[in-house]
This record gives sequence, C-alpha cells and structure tokens, in this order.
Amino acid sequence: MLKMISKPAVKLVERYLPDPYIFVLLLTIVAAVAAIAVERQTPLAVMRMWGDGFWGLLTFSMQMLLVLVTGFMLASSPPVKRMLQKLAGTAKSAGGAIILVTLVSLAASWINWGFGLVVGALFAKELARLVRVDYRLLVASAYSGFIVWHGGLAGSVPLTIATEGHFTADQIGVIGTGSTIFAFFNLAIVVCLFIAVPLVNRLMLPDEKDSVYVDSRLLEDEPVTQGRITRPAEKLENSLALSLLVGVPGLLYLLDHFILRGGGLNLNVVNFLFLFLAIVLHRTPRNLLTSLNEAIKGGAGIVIQFPFYAGIMAIMVQSGLAQSMSEWLISFATATSLPFWSFISAGIVNLFVPSGGGQWAVQAPVMLPAAQALGADISRVAMAVAWGDAWTNLLQPFWALPVLAIAGLKAKDIMGFCLVQLFITGIIISVGLVWF
Repeated sequence: MLKMISKPAVKLVERYLPDPYIFVLLLTIVAAVAAIAVERQTPLAVMRMWGDGFWGLLTFSMQMLLVLVTGFMLASSPPVKRMLQKLAGTAKSAGGAIILVTLVSLAASWINWGFGLVVGALFAKELARLVRVDYRLLVASAYSGFIVWHGGLAGSVPLTIATEGHFTADQIGVIGTGSTIFAFFNLAIVVCLFIAVPLVNRLMLPDEKDSVYVDSRLLEDEPVTQGRITRPAEKLENSLALSLLVGVPGLLYLLDHFILRGGGLNLNVVNFLFLFLAIVLHRTPRNLLTSLNEAIKGGAGIVIQFPFYAGIMAIMVQSGLAQSMSEWLISFATATSLPFWSFISAGIVNLFVPSGGGQWAVQAPVMLPAAQALGADISRVAMAVAWGDAWTNLLQPFWALPVLAIAGLKAKDIMGFCLVQLFITGIIISVGLVWF
C-alpha cells in the first residue's frame, strides 16, 4: 500500500515542487503579503523588517556551510572511507540498504543534527556504490532520519529550558532534560520512529521498472595524481609533520573541552571535530585541499538561500504573524490537547521560521501562558514545539540543502518520499505527545 501511495506522491512533488531557491522566494512573498493583510503592516514597514533581518543568519549560514565542507572532507579521508565501505558492505540487498542508511541517519541525528545530515548523505553515496537501489529513495531515507533531532541530545528547545537563566526562566524555572529529552513520552516517540521510519522507507521501495539508479562510476572520487616534488612550497603542501603539528593540538583541545571542562556538543564543536580529524586523517595539506575543492562545489544553495530565510524570519517575528498563527491554533485547545495543537502550530511556523532556537523564541511567549492557564504539562508542550519544528523539515527543503549537495540531487527527487513520511510520523508524534 505504501508503495502505491508513494508513487503518486513522488510524481506530484517531481512535477510541482520548485527548486529550493524558488521555494524561498515564494515563501518571502507569502510572508510579506500575510504580514500586510493579517497584521495590518504597511508595505514599507514589511520591507524594512525584511531588509534589516536579511543578514541575521550570517553566522548560522557559515556554520551550515562548514557542516557540509568539513563533513565531506572527513568522510573523504582514506580511513573514514574504508570504514563506510565496510559498513556499507553489510547491506546485501536494496531493502537492506534502505533500512541501514535510515538507522544510521536516525542514530547520528539523535546525537547531533549536523552530524546526522552529513553522515547520512555520505553513507547513502557509499551504499549506492555497492548496492543497486533507487538512489532517490536512498537519499530520502538518509534525510528522513533527521526527524528525531529535536527529541535528541542536541535539541535546542529542551537544552534551552534546561539552562540556568534562559529567557523564560522567570515563568517556568529550569526544566531538566529528565522531563524532556529523557522523559518516557519522548523516548517512546523516539523508539517508535526508530521502528517506523526505516520500515516505511523499505515499504516505499519502487519496483525495478519505476526505480531510478545512479551509475556508481559517477559517485567515485577522481584519483589524485602526485607529480614529482621540486619546489620547497610543494614540500610544505605534502608535509605530514605540518598537518600533525596543527591537527593534533586541535584534537587535544577537544579532549580538554569534553573531559576536563565538561563541555557539550554543539554545531561549532561538531565542525571543529570534523575539521581537525580531516586534517589529521588526510595526512597532508595537499590532500585536504583537494578534498576541500570538491566539497565546496555543493555549497552554493546554502550561501544564497539562507539570507532569504533570515528575512522571512524577521517578517514573521517582527510583524507578529508567527504569534498570531500560534495564538489562533491554540485558541480552542484543552489541557490534554494543547501539546497536539502546539505541535501542529510549530510545524506550520517551521515552514517560515526553520530554526529551532529562533522558533522557540517566537512561540514560547504564546505557548507557555496558555499551558499555565490550562494547567497543561509545560515540559510536554515545550517538546511538542520541538517535535513540530523537526516534523515539517520533511517538507521544508531548507535543511535538506547539505544532503542534496553531497548526494548531487534536487529537492524534487526526494521530497515525494518524505511527504509520505510526513503524514506517518505526524500521527506517531501526535499520539505520543497526547497519550504516552
């Protein structure tokens, strides 16, 4: 049945889903028109909101570009490539490859979302070299594991409310991760998704005649040729000692960060880890730079699109549109149903504000007073917002850009499969938030 459902979904998305750049332009227009029509903002005011906020994600944009580049460099190093090849070799069939890549992506995304995006995409490419499988579904399966990130160790909402002095501490105090990430209802949702998402991906595997395969030769890395070293500069470029003198202290810094100072895992730490492991494992600066030149080709979408999303976020937040949407959706909620409506509202807002931390800043002033007034479980409502933020990433191509860049596909190639997952995971998460 899922194979039958996924087939028209894939065709629908392939036909009508535009390139992510067109998608962000359309979202910009929709957000601007809605702010004028619903919030009674003047066109001049909306234009100023958009322009002033356009560069608000520059730091995050660079972080995302580095997720792509450093992750690619690490995975293209000889030791990691051998490890991925060995793991990929355990998949003996197309169905096995789909299940394996989904499980790896789910596990990596639960640990850290940036780690999950890169590892899933790179592992999918490695599997495609060894197993004849529909490449679109393989990459979609790698991306679908991203659904669990906000219920995992790097979830920005639960980590924010567990931090002393967070911006809503005067309302709700500090809520530890035992009531959010490691609460029974959240762990139950995660376990159900670890079972359901790989199974659904496997059941969507197209028949031979409908499958789209990729020539494994196109996924192979170009061989690096090394000529005779004649110049002193070339000796430095091919110096193992130089890489170790810089790379090893970088890794020692991370040991100090984790062990002696008890530091946590965030996006900057992940990028730092990827970069310095790549420096050491590539052995020479020349090998690293060769990998960098290949990695950077896929970063164009991130560079050009993220500023537009920053502008959309500014319109949604400053005009009051995001708050109005959230207030309307929870206006008919009860103490029991508030987590469900918080989840739905967060999913909708996420299409326009695809940032976990930024979305909580928008929705917390609406959700928390409603939870207190209705006597609802605040930690459950907070996690509902977190899960809503993660849920519609299956439809929103913003987060898929690094995956698509690594895999060499377009959003329309994978989003049909993700659309099926959107409905199924939405049911699982909704039931978990209300009944578990």
